[in-house]
Amino acid sequence: MNVLLDPLVLRMLLAGLVVGVAAPIVGTYLVQRRMALLGDGIGHVALAGVAAGWLASSIAGLAERDALALPGAIIFAVAGAMIIERMRARGTAAADVVMAILFYGGIALGVLLIGASGGTSNNLLGYLFGSISTVSWPDVWVSVVLAGVIIVIGVGLRRALFAVTHDQEFAKASGLPVNVLNMVVAVLAAVTITVSMRVVGVLLVSALMIVPVAIAQLLTQSFNRTMLIAMALGAVLTLTGIVITLYVNLQPGALIVVLGVATYAVVATASAMRRKRLSGSSR
Repeated sequence: MNVLLDPLVLRMLLAGLVVGVAAPIVGTYLVQRRMALLGDGIGHVALAGVAAGWLASSIAGLAERDALALPGAIIFAVAGAMIIERMRARGTAAADVVMAILFYGGIALGVLLIGASGGTSNNLLGYLFGSISTVSWPDVWVSVVLAGVIIVIGVGLRRALFAVTHDQEFAKASGLPVNVLNMVVAVLAAVTITVSMRVVGVLLVSALMIVPVAIAQLLTQSFNRTMLIAMALGAVLTLTGIVITLYVNLQPGALIVVLGVATYAVVATASAMRRKRLSGSSR
């Protein structure tokens, strides 16, 4: 119990909690739009933003080399999300092609920029796979504020956002500002990724957004209940993964994702067996 009262552990748990709750909210809309891999594309653009922040910090002569990493990640991620959405809306290119270009371009640009700042690719590892143990109190409060924005907008506008992600033609006929709402989803995804990357890393952030939603969909058909269950699952998986790594030497981000995938496998198997049993009893 004393371990859980340690300031470092408290920071890790609080950061994990807010990310675990906020990430599945946006993931619910991405799954609804069948754009579950959007987080991967934006995540790698955010990685380039992290490297750009390192370069800016180096040029400005700041003592902390990663002082501008988070602002850089937010700027690049939001810009990348807006580009993806604009190109998708205009039909300039298929969404998967755009995401693939940003995926590879983000990695390459990140490596080039981190090298230009005097660092090495090893400096990006914490952002690639997560480094929650290095989270400071300022990082935590920034995460809390950004997660609060995600929760307020994602939950507060859920009816309008659901209409847009479910059936855009119906949303247009209903008078909803479809283009604006589509952009809101894209920007929320970008902010979610920047908030989550210190917990699970940009390579795994999509899993934290999508896996709890996939599990929730096995348990309910309701959109609202799917979102609520996914938020609860995200929090439980994240906190469980962090607590386990306090006693076992494992990487927290990877463990959180593995726990999520294992939970999905168990629930999917149980659901399949239940359907088979009900089908057999109805004959």
